Order: sequence, then C-alpha cells, then structure tokens
Amino acid sequence: MTTRPRGLLVPITTPFDGATGDVAPVSLRDNARQLLASGASGLVAGGSTGEAALLADQEFNHIIEWLRDVVGDGQWLIAGTGRESTRATVEACREAAERGADAVLVRTPAYYAPNISHSALLDHFQAVADESPVPIFLYNMPKYTNLPIPATLIASLVGHQNIWGAKDSSGDLKNFSAYRDVAPDWTMLMGSAALCYAALELGAAGTIAAVGCFAPELVATICERFFDGDPAGAGSTQEMVAPLHTGIVSRLGVAGVKSAMDAVGLIGGPMRAPLAALGDGAADGVRRLLKGAGLHAVDAA
Repeated sequence: MTTRPRGLLVPITTPFDGATGDVAPVSLRDNARQLLASGASGLVAGGSTGEAALLADQEFNHIIEWLRDVVGDGQWLIAGTGRESTRATVEACREAAERGADAVLVRTPAYYAPNISHSALLDHFQAVADESPVPIFLYNMPKYTNLPIPATLIASLVGHQNIWGAKDSSGDLKNFSAYRDVAPDWTMLMGSAALCYAALELGAAGTIAAVGCFAPELVATICERFFDGDPAGAGSTQEMVAPLHTGIVSRLGVAGVKSAMDAVGLIGGPMRAPLAALGDGAADGVRRLLKGAGLHAVDAA
C-alpha cells in the first residue's frame, strides 16, 4: 500500500463459536464484509476490541488470513502485534505481514510497565520498526497498558521511515494535539469515537473506533462530511455518535460492543472467559442507546 489510512478503520471484534469457544471464521468474514460495505476504509484485527490478549498466536495468524480474503484492494488490513517482549513483537509483525497485513499496530508492553524506562521503550519501538516487514503505527492505550507513549518519545521516533503514525486512545485531546505538533507528517488516528470530529479538526487522518463495529455508517459519515468540507454535517453526526461511545464502549467495554452488534443484526456473539457477556439489564440499555441514535435494533427473541 502506497497510500495512507484515512477515514474509519474498524477494530473488528473476534466472534467465537458458542459451542466450542473457537474463533468462528464464517462469522468473522460476514461481519467484515458488512463493515467494509458500510463505509469503513479498512479493518484492524487483533486489537483491544478484538480480545487480542485472549487469543493464541495461531488464532491471531488465522484471523489475519481469513480477513485477507475479504479486505479488497485499496482497503486496509492492519494487525495488532503488540506483545510483551520486543522479540515476540517482531515475530508477530513478521507473521502478520506473511499472512497479508498491510501494516501493524504496536502497543506498549504492559506486564512490566512500572519497570520500563523511557529509553527502553524507545529502543523497543526502534527495534520493532527496524525489523517489521510492513509499516508500523504506535498504539497509545494507557487504560490497558498503564504505560503511555509521551509526545517526547514520538518526537524521538519521527525520523524512522517505517513508522507511519500512531493511534491515540488516551481520550485526551491535548495529548493528541501534542502528537500532531511533534510529528506533523505522521498519519494520526483517533481512538475514541467521541472525539472523532475534534481530532479531525486537529489534523487526524481518521479514527480507529469501536463504535464503528456496530454503527459504521455513522462514524464513517463524520469523516466523509468533514473531508468533503461539511463541518456542520460532521458535527451533527458526531453528536449522535458520542453517546454510543460513552454509554456502550467506554462504560461496558467489548461486551457492550458485541451486544450492540447483536442488536443491529451483526454477529457479536459470546465473550471469551474470563470476560463475560452483559446481563439483560445492561443489554436493554444498549438497545435504548442504539434506538436513540436512530439505529434500528433487531427485536430480541
């Protein structure tokens, strides 16, 4: 891919078979086709919304292969390859590239976060970028890693030709703006659908947002209208999307996302233990939020 990602990239969930608990490839591909047909410019597989931490390496590799069959020319397939060691991260990047990923999204290591210095983290990302066969995007997700990527580290990496940009899921527009200031030529992607419009105003190329898993048309419309020179239209759509992020993604996590997918006729399905599905009350709340945004929820059985 010689172009750069733009617009909505959906961090696709991982559907599991209710009987066996295995990854369900038919459901995965069915979801992918519908999401791509609904305005997404690409998919991110094996990320936080995809229950990445609960997947075996072989499952991750198969997921990339299965999605490569669906993602068309000019559409992006990005793989989440952050692992706990530099060695394992490099290997995951190689495996993802071999199976067809166009780029990789690399989070900070999490387990030893309190013991990883700024210089060690810098060395980690430099080594991964040196060895990855495909471009990398840094992934700032302090909610889960407890190890944020500071703008000073971005500034130290800005000259690396194999680092194309970053996804910022800090939820802090000041942090996103600092990234843009130190790396104006990078492709910056907002990780929160609630902040999509504001990030576009700050120079974002688009968003990797979990709301896109169940409301892809709405999130894609924010980007499309903004890029088409219709900020008022983008802003009005943003007002519809923000409650979906706050009430479903931020409050309920992946279980909320999968429940919302089931409600709109996509395939969310079960969680992988130890994560658990929503209770009936929370699921009813999800359906109310969807209807409030004008999304037609499928009647519960």
